[in-house]
Amino acid sequence: MSKVLTVFGATGLQGGSLLHYLLKRPDVLNIYRLRGITRDLSKPAAIALKEAGVEMLQGDMDNEASLSAALAGSTAVFSMTNFWEKASAESEVAQGKAIANAAVGAGAELIVWSSLPNMTAMSNDDDPHVQAEAGELVFRLTWSKPCPMIEIADTGKFIVPILLNPNKYNGKRFIGATAFYSPAELVETWKKVTGKEIKLGQASDEAWGQNIPPEIMEVLKDSSGLIEDYRYYGPSGQEDLEWTLAQMDDPPTTWAKFVEANEPWF
Repeated sequence: MSKVLTVFGATGLQGGSLLHYLLKRPDVLNIYRLRGITRDLSKPAAIALKEAGVEMLQGDMDNEASLSAALAGSTAVFSMTNFWEKASAESEVAQGKAIANAAVGAGAELIVWSSLPNMTAMSNDDDPHVQAEAGELVFRLTWSKPCPMIEIADTGKFIVPILLNPNKYNGKRFIGATAFYSPAELVETWKKVTGKEIKLGQASDEAWGQNIPPEIMEVLKDSSGLIEDYRYYGPSGQEDLEWTLAQMDDPPTTWAKFVEANEPWF
């Protein structure tokens, strides 16, 4: 009998891309039966996954009782929390505890947790905008250091090694990125692929905060400063990323390939 892999956020970017990728991996399907969790089973994305062969169940991270039923019989669980929906750390912690409790209660042997790096630990407690100006495109960023980039459709490429060899990777951290790119590298590649004249500029506070709720703006400002001071994944980020990429059997999408695949941009 197949093991059950339960994926949270099945109709979202991470969970959805993971399930769609795994559906094309017979080596994974020979081991796991796929189950997706969503709050709304009537969503077109949920219906499409069900038609593709994924067992779809209803579950809500904010309702621990619903998670116990959704995770019943799960061998492995892939999950993340949803900070941005409420912009509340307390809510996010409660979601994480609810998922972990339900997974342990279901007897899950493997939990793959997708999260941001622990900036508090890295710092010892201590986004881009594109605008048109005078007929030219200006790519505005709030950081200057190299930053990791990932094509979200590649999520499954990072998870497959863990699913195929959970004992080997127990307690290990995979870096979810293709590479670290400096803002100048992003712009130069964008120019080369699109043939457009693009300039790099520093975002002003006004541009950075435009159309962003104040409570979320405060979080983003703090995060941007931490990236500048400590790099996104800390001082060992590059080394950790190289290790991650060496574990994968399907290389991730480069920034150049991503830009090319998503034309036209302007």
